[in-house]
Amino acid sequence: MSGHSKWANIRIRKGAQDAKRGKTYTRHARLIEMAARSGGDPVMNPTLRTAIENAKEDSVPNANIERAIKKGIGALKGEGMIEEILYAAYLPVRQVGGPGSVAILIECLTDNRNRTISHVRSLVEKHGGRWADSGSVQWLFTRKGVVIAKGAGNWSDALELQLIDAGAEDIDRDSDGIEIVTTTAGWPGVRDLLKSAGFAIVTAGLKYVPQQTLIVGDEAVTRQLVRLVEAIEEDDDVVEVFINADLNHVLAVS
Repeated sequence: MSGHSKWANIRIRKGAQDAKRGKTYTRHARLIEMAARSGGDPVMNPTLRTAIENAKEDSVPNANIERAIKKGIGALKGEGMIEEILYAAYLPVRQVGGPGSVAILIECLTDNRNRTISHVRSLVEKHGGRWADSGSVQWLFTRKGVVIAKGAGNWSDALELQLIDAGAEDIDRDSDGIEIVTTTAGWPGVRDLLKSAGFAIVTAGLKYVPQQTLIVGDEAVTRQLVRLVEAIEEDDDVVEVFINADLNHVLAVS
């Protein structure tokens, strides 16, 4: 698939991100809280409905979900408000064709901006990365829907046409699973079509997709990049890390 990270990169990121179940619960709770600010009724608030569905896919307890909704609508007093922040960094690398740098976008949800920037910046610099202004990196990415699925579902030409009608822009299938890039509004429909066809959804939602990817040619730097991404994603305030490097060969060396 041209222009983004493909299944291998997603697996690397999620392997670190989902290493601790408590972090997964916290991430979902914050996303639900953010969505609930526009209304606490999931029937009337599709963003909240989707956030709840995603949380249930990861087995988040109902009590956690209900508390997050109450916090989002202001029913719980004395607790800080969650805000969404996008940070940026880059890692100098040797790529095929010469030197370059991997662009890194770091998506955070936090109730303490000072704490988050301090922790995340420290992790970036500790692992050889360099802090950057978000505007200098964000333009390299496009906001898209991304749906990752696995399993032996019922794939057919008819299903592919349905997915395209639902908003799929790029479909990649291999032995590991399916990755589909969609329009910003198309990912819920694509997710539901794959579920109805028997596929297991790994992740679905809006993500930052790089407009172009670079291939890292140095194995040591490749390992450093993987360690950097994993370290950042272990921070409780970090939702996800997006990079513009092609890591399809990384699993063999990491």
